[in-house]
Amino acid sequence: MTVSRSDVEAYRRDGVVVLRGVVSPHEVELLTAGIDEVLENPSPRAKVASSPDDPGFFIEDFCTWRDHEAFGEFVRTTTLGDVAAQLTDSHAIRMYHDHVLVKEARTRQRTPWHQDQPYYDVEGRQNVSFWIPVDPVDVSSCLELVVGTHLGPWLMPRSFLTKEAKWFPEGSLTELPDVDARRGDFEIKSWSLEPGDAIAFHMLTVHGAPGVSGDERRRVFSVRVLGDDMVYAPREWTCSPDFTQLFGDRDPRTPGEPLSGPWFPQLFPR
Repeated sequence: MTVSRSDVEAYRRDGVVVLRGVVSPHEVELLTAGIDEVLENPSPRAKVASSPDDPGFFIEDFCTWRDHEAFGEFVRTTTLGDVAAQLTDSHAIRMYHDHVLVKEARTRQRTPWHQDQPYYDVEGRQNVSFWIPVDPVDVSSCLELVVGTHLGPWLMPRSFLTKEAKWFPEGSLTELPDVDARRGDFEIKSWSLEPGDAIAFHMLTVHGAPGVSGDERRRVFSVRVLGDDMVYAPREWTCSPDFTQLFGDRDPRTPGEPLSGPWFPQLFPR
């Protein structure tokens, strides 16, 4: 699959681009089936991210693609690796992890502003996160992204509900600005989306998401992929997702080396 030159330029300039119709109808069906299976049988890594008094419900799950055949088929056949190679100018693209995010109708809980990469155990610049809804998404319920923040710096990751610095020591990274209080100071992008559309963004792009108003749910499959310069960077703390839950004492990763093996298949070239 070929993306336009303007999309590539937008991704590298802004740290985010919307890609229309990049996911086929069959792939949307696969992702819908997989998400619904996750909702019926969440993994041990699943997290409820909404409070008990929320009229809706927000659940996340991680690293489930090997547990569900529909997700497995998607990972084995998707052309998003080709897209990511073009966006990042990489010769090879590998899977990092998948992330299921479901906000049921009337969920109030907002996903706080954050960067993804500080929570991870990888380093490098050539990466893409694809945010793929299987339901129509109004702009009022869409992921929001702050243009240009992929250029850095790394910002302090904190736990979403308690705001604790569980990853980097206090004072070691710049604090995230109060984007909601200063929205006029930033260029923030979001879109109305249809199934088949995807948002591609850099792992350092600051982003957040509102709740879901009305009677429509928002089911999303996100896949994070790694390009040429991305390597394993072990941390002294628990990262998100926590691969130690999967690997235990038999971690196949080597510090400073690209990820490989059955959990991190090569998506491009096949």
